[in-house]
This record gives sequence, structure tokens and C-alpha cells, in this order.
Amino acid sequence: MPRSNRVDAELAPPARAVLVTALLYLFLVGVGLLESGIAALGAGFQEGLLDTVSNPLAGLFAGILATVLVQSSSVSTATIVGLVGAGSLTLPAAVPMILGANIGTTVTSTLAALGSVRRTEEFKRAFAGATMHDVFNLIAVALLLPLELATGFLSRSAVWLTGILRGTEAATPGRSPIRRAVSFPIDAIEGIVDPSGTGGLLAGLLFLGLGLGAIFLALGSITRNMRKLVRGGIERAMNRVIGKGGGSAGLLVGAMVTVAVQSSTITTAILVPLVAAGILTLRNAYPITLGANVGTTITALLASLAVLQPEGLAIALVHTLFNLSALLLLFPVPVVRDIPVKLAERLAAAATENRVIIVVYVVGLFLVIPTLGVILLD
Repeated sequence: MPRSNRVDAELAPPARAVLVTALLYLFLVGVGLLESGIAALGAGFQEGLLDTVSNPLAGLFAGILATVLVQSSSVSTATIVGLVGAGSLTLPAAVPMILGANIGTTVTSTLAALGSVRRTEEFKRAFAGATMHDVFNLIAVALLLPLELATGFLSRSAVWLTGILRGTEAATPGRSPIRRAVSFPIDAIEGIVDPSGTGGLLAGLLFLGLGLGAIFLALGSITRNMRKLVRGGIERAMNRVIGKGGGSAGLLVGAMVTVAVQSSTITTAILVPLVAAGILTLRNAYPITLGANVGTTITALLASLAVLQPEGLAIALVHTLFNLSALLLLFPVPVVRDIPVKLAERLAAAATENRVIIVVYVVGLFLVIPTLGVILLD
């Protein structure tokens, strides 16, 4: 037995738990570096992109592309809220962008799944765990965007709620301790290599490379060690608790964790190695992902109550109403609920058989189609 495998097998549970925590930290730092790298490559482009789009479908694609550039739906949503609040963007024009942001933010967990690409069964689980979020949001947008364009039910409801909530005092929530801890090494690297300086392109590529390297390095080790640490009774108990109430416990966990860390990207990215290791079943990870969808809207919503113009609060409410509407539309009925999971499983099976599908899917969905949509439709 190789020395590394022998040492790994000899680790006591407490030591393995410490190792997994350290690997999770490295994984989250990698996600943060990836976000910084993408943001540096897209610096100065996002706001201009959002500010110039008028066609609803082009707005949807612009929302996807802008969110991919900064890898945070919170950041792109905040930009949209600011533009609406300042009068640079109308509320109806901003709604498709908000819906696009929900799709664009899923690319990080999809990239994280690639860390298991050399281990077939792990990759199949990881890719399905990541892409079920994509599929759910795509189905939700396909159903709710035409309804919104025909009736304006999201924007009308948001305006009505704004009239009720306006004047409510709410403090702007601070950064969570987890995000502060993750940002420490990233800030240190940014102090050495400033991604906003004249060498922004090179710095962005450097951050992108470091982020992907950290993610892939950590992911394989997390999957292997988590499988050994959480197995048997603990694994069964975890799935039993999360699966309670038809998935309602998972929804609550996803929303609470996302509010705590103030990032749905962190929540969904952490799920990928858990699903890859077989610790969480795909169907139990699914409601956590949907809970994260709702939880990610809370921070901007609370802040907007106190500091933004009424139109800014309205578009923040659109984001919340969209995610709640999608949840209520697609989750309660078991047959409908399973559609995104089954489609993600089929996509993962096809990607396992033909790796070209991975490239076509990731590049096509998150870059090529949105770019062509913005260019051709606006």
C-alpha cells in the first residue's frame, strides 16, 4: 500500500474531521478566488451590459452573462437594484435580468463538479447534483417569464408589497464570519496582485487558475475523506433528517445556511462533494439547493428596505417572489418535483459517456448562448 494511502487509512475520526474542515476551507477559498478572477476579467463590463439592454429575452441573457462574470447573483442583483433605484433601468426591463441572474449563479457548482471528472461514478453523482440547480432554474424561467411578460404578476405584486413595506427600518446585514474567514487569504493575494489595476487581465487569469486549482485539489480529497468520516449510521441519519416532511427540512436548511453565509454559491458548491461522495442522496440535496435559491434573496431584500428608492425595493422583491413562486409551482407535487432531478441524472449519464457534452453544456449555456442572445436580440 502506498505511504499516502496508508497514512490516510490510519487517520482517527477527529483528525479526519479537522482535515475535512481544512479542505472545505481550501475549497471555499478556491470558489472565492474563482469569483475574483471572473470579476477581474469582467470588470467595468457588467453594469454597462445591464444598462444598455431593452429586449426582454436579451435582458434574460444579459442577466446570465453578467452573473457569470462576477459569479454572484447577489452582486449582479445588487447592480440591477442600483440601476433601477437610480432610474437608469425600468422595473419591467430589470425583471428578466433578475431571472437570468438565477441561472448564471449556478455555474460555480457546475465547475466544481468537474473536480471528480476522472472518477466516473463520483462525477456522475457530482454533475447531477450541480446541474439539477441549472435545470430547476431553467424550467422556472421558461414557465414564469412568459407569464410575467403577459401579465406582469411579479412586478405588480412587488410594487404592491413595496407600498406596504416602504418605511420599514432594517439594518444592512454585515458579512458573515464564514465569508470573512474565506476572504482573508483572498484579500492577502489581492494585496500582492491587484486585479483592478492595469494588469487586470493577467491578474484575473491568475486568480482564475488559482481558484480552479484549489477547487479541484480540495474536491477529490474532500469526497474521499467525507465518505470515510460520515458513513453508516451517521450517513443514514443525515439523509433521514433532511428528507423529513417531504423535503421541507432540506428547504429550511438550505435557506438558513445561505442566509448565514450570505451566498447561495457557497451553499450549493458545498453540496457537490457531499453528493459526489454519496453522503447526501441527490433527492435530499435537491431541496437544500432550492432553499438556497430563496435564502440568497434575503440579504439584498433586508438592505433594500432601508437604503434604496421604492423601485429598488420592488426589483429586490421580484427576486424573492420569483424564487418563492418557482418553489411553490414545482416542488409540492412529487411527480413535478422529480422532473429536474431526473433530467439532471440523464444529463450526467450522457456527460459520463461522452465528455464533449460537458464542454458543450458549460460553455454553451453560460457563455455562447447568452452572448449571442444579447448581440442578436438587442
